[in-house]
Amino acid sequence: MASTVTSRPGYGQLLRTRGAWTFLLPGFAARQPFAMLTISIVLLVQHTTGSYGAAGAVSAVTGVSMAVFAPFGGKLADRFGQRAVLVPGVLVHTASVLTLTVLALSDAPLWALFVAAVPTGASQPQISPMVRARWGVKLQDSPLANTAAAFESVTDELTFVLGPLFATALCTTIDPAAGLFTEAGLTLVGGLLFAAQKSTQPKPATREEHARVEHVSALRIPGVRVLIVTFLGIGAVFGGMQVSLAAFTESIGEPGLNGVLYGTFAAGNMLSGLVCGAIAWKIAPQRRLVVAYTALTLMASGLWAAHSVLLLAGLGLLVGVCIAPALITGYTLVDRLVAPSGRTEAFTWLTGAVALGQAAAVTVAGQLEDRLWDGAGFLVPLGGTALALAVLVTLRSRLVPRSAGRTVARGVGHREPVAVD
Repeated sequence: MASTVTSRPGYGQLLRTRGAWTFLLPGFAARQPFAMLTISIVLLVQHTTGSYGAAGAVSAVTGVSMAVFAPFGGKLADRFGQRAVLVPGVLVHTASVLTLTVLALSDAPLWALFVAAVPTGASQPQISPMVRARWGVKLQDSPLANTAAAFESVTDELTFVLGPLFATALCTTIDPAAGLFTEAGLTLVGGLLFAAQKSTQPKPATREEHARVEHVSALRIPGVRVLIVTFLGIGAVFGGMQVSLAAFTESIGEPGLNGVLYGTFAAGNMLSGLVCGAIAWKIAPQRRLVVAYTALTLMASGLWAAHSVLLLAGLGLLVGVCIAPALITGYTLVDRLVAPSGRTEAFTWLTGAVALGQAAAVTVAGQLEDRLWDGAGFLVPLGGTALALAVLVTLRSRLVPRSAGRTVARGVGHREPVAVD
């Protein structure tokens, strides 16, 4: 795909925005737990129960709860302010994660883990959409607003990669419970520090504004629904890779290689994300998304047949390279399809979709690893992306805004190409 780089403001100028670091640093720490939670639960529960199926089921309950409740949290943040929603959410989530960890270490029955998993997922703070909303307040009509949109897409991508990698390293090298303990600590400290930055948070909607836009939910936009399905498939890749890589390395007697293999997958993902966020693409984003997703599906199709560490590392690298363009282009399309009046809710639908896809993937992959052959869980990324690609290709026309220059519902405005310093 041809691309050029323009002279528009780059990342360096964006990061020199006055006051930006006051919410970026705590926000970065507070958003890592979102990507750490699933794999941390899988590794701990599998250690205590000996079953990937049970581990995947507990993680799935957490993911489903997160996906169901996240958009409501986004609406509440738009209505009452981020701090009012974030502080109690952080406290509830921290207590819930610690409860789930103690129950797992105490060999509690599976039903008790399911019960604890519900508030754990439901209270997961949605930091990424809140950071996006703060950029909107800080920049408003500045040309840097478009650069911020690209920067946040890259940061989201890094979060999806670094979080599981960090959690896997903690669980495999220190203690199986270390991932969840760290997740709880980062949520508490990072979340409260982020909430303390009151000057950069968006003003809550007035009663009149709330009543005027209440009927226009992001979920009612056809293009957003297509993107939700697309992000479900991406979540299936993350979840399927996490469980299947852990099972593969255990089956060959080298559990320490799990972090190496996931790190290779992460390296491709991060590099691709940084490059994609910096390129001024000339091709329409809906076309880019179809191409990127097709490549992702093709790369995922070979994972189940890889029986050597080197081959699996190579395929994992390629899968990672293909994920970033799909994620970043998806966020670009949301920017075009939705308007600013409820941006927090709009982005929580996509993060919730990733969480739900990840939850379903770890459940199915865990069952396949328990019941079939070693590596059967790698069928999940293939199946998830193939189904999502079919929906995307069939309904791709819904990703085009109804009229040029006009937004049709909630979200961020049109993104223009950005450059790197």
